[in-house]
Amino acid sequence: MVDVTSDEELAVEFDEHRRVLVGAAYRVVGSVVDAEDVVQETWLRWAAADRDEVRDVRAYLIRITTRLALNRLRAQKAQREQYVGPWLPEPLGSTHDLGKDDPAVVAEVADSVSMAMLVVLETLSPLERATFVLREVFDLPFGEIADTLGRSEPAVRQLAHRAREHVHARQPRHQVDKARHTEVTSQFLTAAWSGDFDQMVSLLAPDVELVSDGGGKKKAALRPLLGQVKIARWLLALVAPGQHAYNFEVRLTDLNGDQGFVFYDGETPDSACFLELDEAGRISQIYIIRNPDKLTTIPRLSELPEP
Repeated sequence: MVDVTSDEELAVEFDEHRRVLVGAAYRVVGSVVDAEDVVQETWLRWAAADRDEVRDVRAYLIRITTRLALNRLRAQKAQREQYVGPWLPEPLGSTHDLGKDDPAVVAEVADSVSMAMLVVLETLSPLERATFVLREVFDLPFGEIADTLGRSEPAVRQLAHRAREHVHARQPRHQVDKARHTEVTSQFLTAAWSGDFDQMVSLLAPDVELVSDGGGKKKAALRPLLGQVKIARWLLALVAPGQHAYNFEVRLTDLNGDQGFVFYDGETPDSACFLELDEAGRISQIYIIRNPDKLTTIPRLSELPEP
């Protein structure tokens, strides 16, 4: 048998939980890059920890990761206030980094790392967000959450209640059939690509909202857009043939454990897009991420399988 050193055993044990930890940090900070930095810092804490005091390694590491992610989120506050236009979470090009090989983690991804959920989490306070992740996603006891966040258990229970109520109020009250979602997405892309204004408007709900994130580096609306006509005109100006100098190609793909689509400018991802449908099957919400700094997890066009 190969003699494994203590440090190597430690690294192997940590790597067993790395994907879950990246997922925990990502839910709190909304950025893959920041989440990976947080997990690296967690590794340093784990390497120096007294492991004789650790009863449940997974829960212990999730608690450290969430605490560090909370600190990172607070430190980002000033930066976010200076951000050009709306700030949207960074999309995930696949679920692999969050544990694609683990069925339990895949379920967690589908439920709590969708773009719609992450956008709702952005409206919570940092403490509410961390509490929600620890309680609703990882089901940690209130006592452990209180110890993690440095709050009393009654205070944490109140945080959890407020966060849960807020999330439930903002979540869609219906489940959209995936086949219907795919059909509407295909129709919408066809209409946009062909410049069919009337068809685009017909697919949009009257109270549709579009949020686009260019970070000051790509063309994007500086405020959310509301209404069918305004949004259809803005999108046509962005993607319709002859309206730009780009060589766009679009691909339907898995983003954040759900269906989305990516516009490619040549080989490079230009925009990641998500659609939400209302109970009538019309598009009620559009999220577009164009900031190139947030598209690093999305593969280049040549890395995708043939459609």
